Amino acid sequence: MVYKPKKRRGTTGSAQYLTKFFRWPIESSMIRGNKATPVLVGAAQYTQPKNAAPALDPLGLMIRVGRAALADAGSTGLAALVDTVCVVNSFSRDDERAPQALAAALGLRPRESIYSAIGGNSPQKLVNRFARDIAAGRRRAVLISGAEAVYALYRASRGKTTLNWPDNITLQQLKAHNLPINFDTMLRLGCDHEKEILEAQGDEYEEPNNRIEKAYDLFLPQYMYPFFETALRNLAGRTPEEHRLYMGRRYERLSRIASLNPYAWNRKELSAEEISQPSSHNRFVVYPYTLRMMSNINVDQAAAVIMTGADDAGALGIESSKWVYPMGGAELNNIWHVTQRPRLDDSPAITEASRLALRQAGLSLGDIGVFDLYSCFPSAAEISRRAIGIEENDPRDLSVTGGLAFFGGPGNNYSLHAIVSSMERIRRDRRLKAMVTANGWYNSKHAIGIYGAEPPDHPWEDKDFSAIQKAIDAAALPEPMEHADGPLTVEAYSIRYDATGNPERVTVIGRLPNGCRALADVQAEARELKKIEKVNLAGKTGAAKYSWLAGRNYVVFDPSLQHGISAT
Repeated sequence: MVYKPKKRRGTTGSAQYLTKFFRWPIESSMIRGNKATPVLVGAAQYTQPKNAAPALDPLGLMIRVGRAALADAGSTGLAALVDTVCVVNSFSRDDERAPQALAAALGLRPRESIYSAIGGNSPQKLVNRFARDIAAGRRRAVLISGAEAVYALYRASRGKTTLNWPDNITLQQLKAHNLPINFDTMLRLGCDHEKEILEAQGDEYEEPNNRIEKAYDLFLPQYMYPFFETALRNLAGRTPEEHRLYMGRRYERLSRIASLNPYAWNRKELSAEEISQPSSHNRFVVYPYTLRMMSNINVDQAAAVIMTGADDAGALGIESSKWVYPMGGAELNNIWHVTQRPRLDDSPAITEASRLALRQAGLSLGDIGVFDLYSCFPSAAEISRRAIGIEENDPRDLSVTGGLAFFGGPGNNYSLHAIVSSMERIRRDRRLKAMVTANGWYNSKHAIGIYGAEPPDHPWEDKDFSAIQKAIDAAALPEPMEHADGPLTVEAYSIRYDATGNPERVTVIGRLPNGCRALADVQAEARELKKIEKVNLAGKTGAAKYSWLAGRNYVVFDPSLQHGISAT
């Protein structure tokens, strides 16, 4: 369902909408001239009880953690120093006025109120950008906060609770247009709103899909990440069953971490089999992912951090035991459209960003004691692990929270929880170094940060990563062939399921004999689609042909393949 809202009168322009950091406008009067060492001094996170009555909306949740972060710093003078309030884009309260409302509720008087763009990379990207600003003297202290209350919306839609959210513009839209409360609806609303704001500012909105991807309805992230997963499985040489167990074991470790985290949404420790085996309580949503392998946005969670300069923190009397330094960071994107990436199993952006962050921090990969690899789907964490260079059997934890499937996936704000959790760990162990990776869209936008109890080897300063970005982008393939006619060799694929767990559509990405990419849906009866779960389609060749009626390609495989004879 695609819903195009009418323009929101009186909202556009009421807060700066943060998208392209290299074009960030800074008033000359804000530049102090002296250098500073950025340090995080306040942090808080909160998970709203599932039966909360009344349930707070995202703004209410941010007010709670904002106050807690200020109190955590332990300085009565810090609030007066905050000159920037930034809110991470929220699906359950998509309102660019939220930073101003948050500032007013906290008694802050910032020079700038900023609302971020959509993307799970946003929290880490914001920390990196504001660290550079503080180091350059452009800002004194920054509050970053974000929240989602999707679970409260879900409960209300089923009559389980009543919401007193009179100024929540997202709830108003959902009610006015009788829209279902789910991620699909809220993501589309958010993208429409982002496009509206950017166009009003004279900026260009970058569509997440090219026209061929749109023809195959690949908008939702859950329809893209299976391509990465099946490509990774083929690269590793695992059978479907071996890879199911591999994913289960990786996520079993995350579930164990979440079980010990008081802020986790799901604290029940699950086994690899319970996570990866489809069942009536854990159905396939999109192959090869069961429900327990996917990011859970159906949560009520909030987080906040406060960053300032070390000199200001000292002058305010903030105890040094609370200080956590951002030691290094970088932000890069992969080739924007998935089907134009030469490989579906890697991330040049993560490889380069992690290298740059480590170099700034003056650390090697072996110096990092704990990681938080963005884990919206197993393939996201696996691609990050491989791109950074972490060995498969590395004993270090790859999450500080328990990951998006078990801790919770509060929209664009998850990585702020990872940053807060890293701060908590470092405050307890001053020798610890943590790396956080943050990912937006389909392994598309990446930001990496390194944290520790000491300042970086190389100070924060404005960086131009454009040469590296251009080198990544230069490898882009042309758009896939719209009309495929002939042999199509599969690189990756996904299976979509209905609400009862029955397969309803198989889509493949493959190569034609001339090397061009093409997409196609598998042409087969529903009972035949079910058999593909046991087959490794990657590397197999079928006959593709364009359907003028459907407006997309269909591919037919040898019947023996779909009966599992070639299941390897």
